[in-house]
Amino acid sequence: MEIVSSSFKGLASMKRILIVLLVSLLSACTAMPPHNIDNLCATFKEKDDWYEETQHSYQKWGVPIPVQMAIMHQESHFIADARPDRIWLLGFIPWFRPSSAYGYAQALDATWQDYLERTGSWTADRDDFGDASDFIGWYCAVSHNQLGIAKEDAKNLYLAYHEGNKGYKHKTYLNKLGLTRTAEKVGNRARLFKGQLEGCKIN
Repeated sequence: MEIVSSSFKGLASMKRILIVLLVSLLSACTAMPPHNIDNLCATFKEKDDWYEETQHSYQKWGVPIPVQMAIMHQESHFIADARPDRIWLLGFIPWFRPSSAYGYAQALDATWQDYLERTGSWTADRDDFGDASDFIGWYCAVSHNQLGIAKEDAKNLYLAYHEGNKGYKHKTYLNKLGLTRTAEKVGNRARLFKGQLEGCKIN
């Protein structure tokens, strides 16, 4: 009886380990970025729940899907746990990261907390695609309401997203040539994504 009991315990333990490994593997696969991040149709085909989640954000906040995806593409390249690179002292000592930006939307700690409080989305996570899509929709809607930026204007919405609404109002981006070029790239990508989305066959 003791031998049989030990065998059952061993099998049960191995089963639990296999389940944990399987769940971890599935989570890792789900969090991996799509293979072709420059093609919206291919992205939505591979990540079959992403279209529905961006559509939900669009219906809620009015920010078009191509604008959401162009901003997210620029911020994280659709990497779930993206963070800014660490600063290295003397070239080999790892130091602090330049900001608290994290996740698909690269939301800062304080901005994310503001989003949670204002929307009541207390279970939202920055490394969850649907939550990140909702966050971008919310932030761009705030920029639209406070600054009058059209919800289709990906370039200026990105400038407000990067600089903060106060920074955009004070035109801090004018002193940042690289940022202005990046914002133009986001605007171009949103137009590209819009054209691709119009040709997609999404069930």
